[in-house]
Amino acid sequence: MKDNGRKNGTLSPCAACKLLRRRCAPDCVFAPYFPADEPQKFASVHKVFGASNVNKMLQELPEHQRSDAVSSMVYEANARVRDPVYGCVGAISSLQQQIDSLQTQLALAQAEVVHMKMRQVVSTTGSGGTSSTQNLPPTAAAAAAASSKFMPSQSKSFFCMDMVDQPNISESLWSY
Repeated sequence: MKDNGRKNGTLSPCAACKLLRRRCAPDCVFAPYFPADEPQKFASVHKVFGASNVNKMLQELPEHQRSDAVSSMVYEANARVRDPVYGCVGAISSLQQQIDSLQTQLALAQAEVVHMKMRQVVSTTGSGGTSSTQNLPPTAAAAAAASSKFMPSQSKSFFCMDMVDQPNISESLWSY
């Protein structure tokens, strides 16, 4: 049975008290959030924020918000250890750049789909001798004209999965 870092009725210090080399009191503010079996969690938070500041922050918060606050501190501390200058802002910026890149690739893929549909429509109705966009509805003709700007070559696709930059997904900022 394990309850807040205490095992079988004996007092086992939480990770914070172990690192700080002090006796873990029964009402220790750190014990519920920094169990003894996760010492690296408190070590990174202590390195970035300091034990005294973490203690003050936790005591100023209502108990129902402390768990979320500890999760945020652990995330920020791990990000700050990895990137001392930007911390989690660097991770957010990197993710935003990936979103922008993927949105561009999506727009190109959608334009290519429209272009292919227009070619299919043209090939099925194009034997009449009139311009291929004259037989199309106005919105389809505009889409075909717009897609031809993105896709000048009918044989080569601009959408390529090599453009997708995949970071090391297995490395998480939540764990150190």
